[in-house]
Amino acid sequence: MKRYWYKRILIMVLVFAVSVGGGYYLIQYKQETLNKEVSVNTSGTMVIPGGMPVGIYLETEGVLVLGTDKIKAEDGMEYEPAAHLVKEGDYIVGMDEEEIHNKTELIEMVDKLEDEDVVLKVKRHEQFIDIRIQAVKCSTDGYKLGIWVRDNAQGLGTITYLNADSTFGALGHGIHDVDTSELLDISGGTLYTTSIRDIQKGTDGVPGGMEGIIVYNNYNMLGTVTKNTEEGIYGTVERVEALFSGVDPVEVASAEEIREGEASIRCTVDGKLKEYKIRITNIDKNAKEANKALEIQVTDEELLDATGGIVQGMSGSPILQDGKLVGAVTHVFVNDPSRGYGIFAETMLKRSNE
Repeated sequence: MKRYWYKRILIMVLVFAVSVGGGYYLIQYKQETLNKEVSVNTSGTMVIPGGMPVGIYLETEGVLVLGTDKIKAEDGMEYEPAAHLVKEGDYIVGMDEEEIHNKTELIEMVDKLEDEDVVLKVKRHEQFIDIRIQAVKCSTDGYKLGIWVRDNAQGLGTITYLNADSTFGALGHGIHDVDTSELLDISGGTLYTTSIRDIQKGTDGVPGGMEGIIVYNNYNMLGTVTKNTEEGIYGTVERVEALFSGVDPVEVASAEEIREGEASIRCTVDGKLKEYKIRITNIDKNAKEANKALEIQVTDEELLDATGGIVQGMSGSPILQDGKLVGAVTHVFVNDPSRGYGIFAETMLKRSNE
């Protein structure tokens, strides 16, 4: 009897080990297979096209200055201590010889002030300067600087491609601050899973948009963002299987290979990744803005019925032609949502590799 129960327990342990180990092995196998598919004969020209929406969270390099304001001092008068000293678009990276990485650290340091004399270290157009400010003593709240700041940005966008080394390109344009319009200087960022819950259809003069739900926690993390450039955001995908399962790699077309005429874009507007018909109406190899090198027009009736054409959140949607990745959607024409701009895929790859 003892031997019988011993054998049963041994069998149960083996079954459990095979189930758990086998599941882990299957995940690893799929990951390795996917990497091999992308790696075969790439030479930097083979990628897996995207089209999947993602949540984006960026952290600035220091604290971004949005503007200055007046403060009521303990003497009842109003002062604006930072006026004409710090400027909109500056990044506060230090205070009194101590580094500042985010808004919380700045607030804590201001709360601890015991003297009105303050020296801020500011990054302005790639240069670091020291600015001396006389903080204002308030009756109940201690000292204040009178500076409006921000240290992060969130939003929704579309993945354009995955490279052989699990690096990605997305958006096709940079993320700018909504108040200053300046390209955000980031210290890093995170990609998150998202689901599209609603679409505001674009009409003439009123751009539409995609609304998604993003839960910012570790379980929903997909990867990291390392670059925010005028030509897109770039980084690494850790959970490749969550985004790119079952997608075949394609070759990246050079600008010389792209032609005016029929093409398609990949995007997710109804919960499913699909290709929709478009036309490339103009190609400008010498465009002043790299993310406006292509002009496109949506011709697919299904997409037009669902969105009116191109809407906010579709930036980064891959543009395919003749089986190759040629670019990504970047902007919509405000007065005609069926039309928009795109960037060359090879431009994004070059920017990513810099």
